[in-house]
Amino acid sequence: MYPPVGPVLIEIGPFALRWYGVLMMAAFIIAAAIAARYVERKGHSGNAVWDGLLWVMLGAIVGARLYYVFIQSPRGPNGLERYLANPLEILNVAGGGLHIFGGFIGGAIAVFLYARRRGLPLAIYLDGAALGLPLAQAIARLGNFINQELYGPPTTLPWGLQIDPPHRIPPFDDLARYPESTRFHPLFLYEAIWNLVGFGLLYSLSRRSERQMQDGDLILVYAVWYPLGRFFLEFLRTDSWFFPGTPFNVVHGLSLAVTCAAAMALATRHRRRQHLLQAGHGAPERAAPK
Repeated sequence: MYPPVGPVLIEIGPFALRWYGVLMMAAFIIAAAIAARYVERKGHSGNAVWDGLLWVMLGAIVGARLYYVFIQSPRGPNGLERYLANPLEILNVAGGGLHIFGGFIGGAIAVFLYARRRGLPLAIYLDGAALGLPLAQAIARLGNFINQELYGPPTTLPWGLQIDPPHRIPPFDDLARYPESTRFHPLFLYEAIWNLVGFGLLYSLSRRSERQMQDGDLILVYAVWYPLGRFFLEFLRTDSWFFPGTPFNVVHGLSLAVTCAAAMALATRHRRRQHLLQAGHGAPERAAPK
């Protein structure tokens, strides 16, 4: 495994179009297309998804950048100290440094405000977003491959990833200890596979179990699935700030909290639904598709 292309797709004078940006944009568009189709099946406007896409993108990017800078970046002169000493570097998104959890927070805030302003059923639109997110994330992870980032510790496994010396972070930039022949865990690939499996799961639930699903269930299933995988992958991270003397970082805590909260919410709402059915109230009626 090795990037077959450089990080820059097209360069004209000072303008550079990077693969990372192209893949991110493609991921947003694909997620929006899947979400729009889903909400149309539920009898609502798919155009509302496209109308709000720009605001959600902005919220996600701002959230992802701020989270990375202030929470995820390594502590020291190559991380948080550099951003604090040069605040304009915080705006240099092209230089790398976005974190998916911050993107979730910023994007969720944008979706909430947009849905409230337009009077849209929030649960259905969040379910649409949940359906498109895993596939979009898997696509965007290809940008990490091209940028030679999001890799784990050294490995002898056959799918180990080659990382050029300029892209290595300490201590792996010490070529005496870690020569150029050293291979590393491709964390981006592990996460992409987890996301693709998650997309298959959510798609199957949205189609085959639609009668048993309630509005808002898909986003909760996603909130169980993705953080659960991320919790275990974080143990292989080499570019995060960890609590001193422990193998845990902030993402471990957030992942565990979100997974448990979403699982409890799912169990509670379906237990309540089962009680209603047993009491003879019947299942809640769904709006007929328009």
